[in-house]
Amino acid sequence: MKIIVMSRNRNLYSTRRLVEAGEVRGHEMVVVDPLKCYMNITSHRPMVHYKDLTLENVDAVIPRIGASVTFYGTAVLRQFEMMGSFSLNESVAITRSRDKLRSLQILAKKGIGLPVTGFAHSTKMTDDLIKMVGGAPLIIKLLEGTQGKGVVLAETHKAAESVIDAFRNLSAHFLVQEFIKESAATDIRAFVIGDKVVAAMKRTGKEGEFRSNLHRGGTAEVIKISPEERSTAIRACKGMGLNVAGVDIMRSNHGPLVLEVNSSPGLEGIERATKKDVAGMIVGYLEKNAVRGKTKTKGKG
Repeated sequence: MKIIVMSRNRNLYSTRRLVEAGEVRGHEMVVVDPLKCYMNITSHRPMVHYKDLTLENVDAVIPRIGASVTFYGTAVLRQFEMMGSFSLNESVAITRSRDKLRSLQILAKKGIGLPVTGFAHSTKMTDDLIKMVGGAPLIIKLLEGTQGKGVVLAETHKAAESVIDAFRNLSAHFLVQEFIKESAATDIRAFVIGDKVVAAMKRTGKEGEFRSNLHRGGTAEVIKISPEERSTAIRACKGMGLNVAGVDIMRSNHGPLVLEVNSSPGLEGIERATKKDVAGMIVGYLEKNAVRGKTKTKGKG
């Protein structure tokens, strides 16, 4: 197969591993920076151009689109979908997953466990918003934040009011979420491919840090997850319309709670913690499922 890996940096661990895994299996792997692509969107024959190349007869696309380039990256991906290329994760599902508010609303509609979450616009609702999520301590998250950035732990009611007021003065959109004390700065990353959790790790934040992100100095170790956690991860991935996802789950006294569904999960942490060839499993999924024209939306909506 001819497989495009959409990535801005071919030297990133995840990009390198995907290329290696595909080439080992005999596939033609092409790394393409989406920001260097251009398209004629009115053509009766959809096409994607990259530098001086015309990208034709692409069997499958593995999108590794960073959050900061979601808009243009998914536009390029839609063009491939219109050309009949199979996308590992479709443009519509990626856009959906990148909107924190929309994704939580979708997961809630699917009956998936979530931390109690509040969202409001009016400054008159601050006290009610804080009470709604169980009071301080609580978590305040910018909708645009990634990798733990823009996430604040407000330990007192007054601190929560101050952070909320500051974000509102910046015209920033944010969520207010209950703080799960029993999680103790840990969460689970369940890596889902198709209808299976193929690998899972527990992430623990560094001392004094409530966020468990590996990018913020957290550590990872292999973990055996429960059947309920496994089911929750698969349902969350499917609920978002994704084929591959990293589902972040927090253990609470009332069961597993989904924090986020990541449509471009990194491979380095999960492969090193579990010693599993996750990149090879992703290519294996494409071998079984990548049929030209099989994309559900074909670039629509």
